[in-house]
Amino acid sequence: MLKVAVVGATGYTGEELVKILTSHPKVKVVSLTAKIDKPEKIQDLFPSLTGRIDMTCELPNEDKVAHLADLIFLALPHRVSMEVAPKFLKRKKRVIDLSADYRLPKDIYSKWYGATHKDSAGLKIAVYGLPELNREKIKAARLIANPGCYPTSILLGIAPLLRNNIADVSLIIADSKSGVTGAGRRADLALTFGEVNESLKAYKINEHQHGPEINQEASKVAKRETTIVFVPHLVPLSRGILSTIYVKIKMPMTTAKMVELYKRTYEKEPFVKVLGEGQLPQLKDIRGTNFCHLGLKVDAKKGLCVIVSAIDNLTKGAAGQAVQNMNIMCGFNEKEGLIS
Repeated sequence: MLKVAVVGATGYTGEELVKILTSHPKVKVVSLTAKIDKPEKIQDLFPSLTGRIDMTCELPNEDKVAHLADLIFLALPHRVSMEVAPKFLKRKKRVIDLSADYRLPKDIYSKWYGATHKDSAGLKIAVYGLPELNREKIKAARLIANPGCYPTSILLGIAPLLRNNIADVSLIIADSKSGVTGAGRRADLALTFGEVNESLKAYKINEHQHGPEINQEASKVAKRETTIVFVPHLVPLSRGILSTIYVKIKMPMTTAKMVELYKRTYEKEPFVKVLGEGQLPQLKDIRGTNFCHLGLKVDAKKGLCVIVSAIDNLTKGAAGQAVQNMNIMCGFNEKEGLIS
């Protein structure tokens, strides 16, 4: 059994990780820690975990966690993981970081996250953990930079067009709508029920911290620089992301041919489902799963492809993808613990 720990177990992502890991047949959760007032049973903090696990969530102690666990999930805020990950890496532990701390080069990270990066060694070995793009690198990784939720939905939506040189990279627009858990479990007036309910708003247009991550990874797939216009929205849902992506295409295509291309691209991917012609994704169909559903529509006259991508921000956008990465790193069946 693989012994795992979750550091930051009391956030939305940490809770979701514990739920998934306690159902994994090849994993034993040996440590749960978080910055809390006092040690407390995790099932008392999250009653939905009753019967799944009987364990105390303790205050952070890296030495104790490293002694107990073989692999550590860091479900910590941005700017905190880079302080913690090196301590585990020095002890030869494998680390999956769900923050943004290892996704970007130092200069870009500093610009978008307002802090000087303190772990240059970690940045050099970190692997961007989007399995559909980096599976072979993930297999040998010691440190995984788990992707952001918005980037996951967008990159999976446009990768086939970029990879096959079909997209005009000068005109790609990603319109994404996310539930409130994407902002994390924190006190913020803008995220309270009274502010979010019966409303919808765009925010951080081309200023969101996931923007450079999206363009960085899209440019790698396209093998040329991309400048994607990214417009995120907050919708009155607890979880889920729906991205509608508009891509100018460089060659004549029909919707049927585009669907065929996407199905061929993702035919061996266990967590990407390409819907048939005339079908489009809905958030209710992916809620609580590690799936990404993709739907396509081509306007041949305009030379435009519209891709609709749906994921759950807490699973394929965070905890589920982290467990998928763990499965790949450890040689487990990739679907283990994620599909019953």
